[in-house]
Amino acid sequence: MNLHDFKHKQKIQIRYKDIDKQGHVNNANHITYFETARVEYFKDVFTQQIDWIKTGMILARTEINYMEPIFLEDTAFCYTKITSFGTKSFEITNVITKLKNDKEVLCAEGKSVIVCFNYEINSTVEIPQHWKDAVNKFEA
Repeated sequence: MNLHDFKHKQKIQIRYKDIDKQGHVNNANHITYFETARVEYFKDVFTQQIDWIKTGMILARTEINYMEPIFLEDTAFCYTKITSFGTKSFEITNVITKLKNDKEVLCAEGKSVIVCFNYEINSTVEIPQHWKDAVNKFEA
């Protein structure tokens, strides 16, 4: 995974509650880091405010590969990129790094499938075209 392929980078706030008995960030927190970075990505990429009821989202799938532990005092980042679009769903790739000897090292990488969902009609909906356009412009 080449970090230069990512245009969105979010610093992660590691909280004391994220740490497990072994002294590192518990693996379940990585999904929260992905989610936090994903929301910041949406804020930065989409110029129109999202109506979370009419054009909401459901996390349909997540997979994570863990490479390096993260500790409380680490400086960590989450990179985010929408890597593909379907009709009603899209895939997001996230990479978590930390600074180690003044270099970023890969701690985890993951992919998530997000499905667009209208909560008023309780049904999946197509991805708004202006979302696709905004992502393509941002990632170009």
